[in-house]
Amino acid sequence: MAQPEPREVQVAHALPDRQRIVTLPLRDGMTVMEAVVESGLLEEFPQLAARPLALGIFGQVVESSRLLEPGDRVEIYRPLKADPREMRRRLAAQGRTMGRGGSRR
Repeated sequence: MAQPEPREVQVAHALPDRQRIVTLPLRDGMTVMEAVVESGLLEEFPQLAARPLALGIFGQVVESSRLLEPGDRVEIYRPLKADPREMRRRLAAQGRTMGRGGSRR
């Protein structure tokens, strides 16, 4: 007899030097934001409260009100240090490209 699928979700946040993933039981009607709050990551990473949260599920940006499904992994994204498009423009103006060490081509 097949085992029932676990009704859990994960909430993840990563810094350059540290990653934290919290597993929670999935409740019917649980939203992305409810999972983030219940994970405790907002308290563990207080810098998250200083800005609007960018949230996703498996690399796809989603609204905080999206309903979760069993096995979803909510990701709390960090802000980009620089806009990649602007960075490419600046490097192109210098005759360089993005990549390891901004090598010349």
